[in-house]
Amino acid sequence: MKDFTGVMVYAEQKDGVIHKVSYELLGKARQLADELGEEVLCCICGPSNLDLQELIYRGADKVYHVKDDDIFSIPEILTYSKNVVKVINDVQPEICLFGATSFGRSLAPRVAAALKCGLTADCTGLEIDQDDKKLVQIRPAFSENILAHIKSDYMPQMSTVRYKEFDEAKSDEGRKGEVEVIEPVVIENNMIQVLKEITEEDFNITDAEIVVSAGKGLKTSEDFKMIKELADVLGGVVGSSRPLVEDGFISKAHQVGYSGNRVKPKLYIACGISGAPQHQAGMKESEMILAINSDPSAPIFNIADYGIVGDMYEVIPQMIDKINSQKALV
Repeated sequence: MKDFTGVMVYAEQKDGVIHKVSYELLGKARQLADELGEEVLCCICGPSNLDLQELIYRGADKVYHVKDDDIFSIPEILTYSKNVVKVINDVQPEICLFGATSFGRSLAPRVAAALKCGLTADCTGLEIDQDDKKLVQIRPAFSENILAHIKSDYMPQMSTVRYKEFDEAKSDEGRKGEVEVIEPVVIENNMIQVLKEITEEDFNITDAEIVVSAGKGLKTSEDFKMIKELADVLGGVVGSSRPLVEDGFISKAHQVGYSGNRVKPKLYIACGISGAPQHQAGMKESEMILAINSDPSAPIFNIADYGIVGDMYEVIPQMIDKINSQKALV
């Protein structure tokens, strides 16, 4: 195990833009590496125009850039995994961290399988055991009712970490680091061809500062117009609980919860949402939570900062009118 050293972050990018989860991982990696007395390493696959210096400013000591302007222009997972595996085999980090994004959740298991090591998915906490200096990987289990603490006997110790779980590392333009450019592994006779990328909706709820979400209290998909109107007057976006997505009321891009998106807005308004553990997992870290529900015993009130017991079909229009009237006075 002494041959393995360093905490490596896989920095995800798309179209030359580095995903913000990479900066969150660098902040945590810096903390872990400092406890171990090791370096923070960063692997990124992508084109020539990536802002690699920002990765150093955010905490990386060494950046391994697998550079190619063509093969990484599409999210072809086999090509990415082959190249990430090569970097890890060459560098031999002790710990590897991936963002639990849609892409990261697909990439990390393939990398772990190729390396014959373990993988703990969707971690919400990472710590160093002070006795054996191993990584303690913390993740929710049994519908978020317990927190499992997991260690791995294999190297590297590998985890995916939920987006918005940690704060982004601050950018320090005085930091120095190294960049090593690596030639990519090109898969010959690749049987997979990406014809085009289809996105259901150009929408990212995770970065919103205000989210207005609806749950099973919403009667029809048309009633989302009321939710959107409230979101619009507040300058926010529309969210949803899982049942409404499964019923086809709204796209999965809006889903908040354990199997959807995790959000940490300044204000989260839960309309007709009972507050099951799966939903709370995606929004309980919001700075302020306002719950509207006709059931005073709904679990959502246990985590809400403010609660309104009432019919949302009566409450929301009153809120919209009140906000608009206040805006008119400004």
